[in-house]
Amino acid sequence: MESVGAGRPVEVQCPQCGGGEVRPVEQARGGKGAMREDLYGRLAPGPDKGGDGWMHAAQGMVLTGMSIVFSDTGVRQDKPLYTVGGVVLALLCVIGTFVVVRGDRREKAAAEAGAGRAERVWRPAYYCTYCSSVFCPGGIPWQGVLTPEQFKKLVWTEAGYADQLPAGDKARDAQIPVGVFPGR
Repeated sequence: MESVGAGRPVEVQCPQCGGGEVRPVEQARGGKGAMREDLYGRLAPGPDKGGDGWMHAAQGMVLTGMSIVFSDTGVRQDKPLYTVGGVVLALLCVIGTFVVVRGDRREKAAAEAGAGRAERVWRPAYYCTYCSSVFCPGGIPWQGVLTPEQFKKLVWTEAGYADQLPAGDKARDAQIPVGVFPGR
C-alpha cells in the first residue's frame, strides 16, 4: 500500500500484535504458508460454484439409465418385481436429479448475485501471519480484528450466501463481533 505523494510505501501493521508481516488476503491465500494454514479455504471470498450442475445431471442420467436396464431385464425375464422396481427407481432418479440440479442452479445464482458485495468486504482486508488475524487498515469498510473463520463468515454473510458454508467448516459456527460495521 502506498501513500500518494509521500514517495515511499506506507507500512501496514497489524492492530492486534503490531507485526509488519501482513499481506492482502488475496495474496495470503496463495502465499508463503498458505497450504500449511489452509488459507485458500479459510479466506475464501465465496463458494466455488463451477460446473457441478452438469456433473450432477450426468450422474443422474447414468443412474436413470441403469434403472431402465434393470426394468428391461425384468420385462425380458418375466420378473414383475424387477420391472416395477426398475421403473420406480428410474422415476426416483429423474426426480432426484431434477431437485439436485435445481439446487445447484440456485446456489450458483446466489453466489453470482453476492459476488460484488463480497468483493467490497474481502478486497481491502489484510492477513497477519504472526497472529493469524484479518483486519482492514483504517477500519474501512469494516473495523476490528477477526480470525480467518470470523472473516469468512462476515464476507459470506454480507454477500448473502452464508447458508452455503459447508458442514464442518469452522466459519459456519464462528461468531461475528458486534460493531464490525460502524453505524449498523
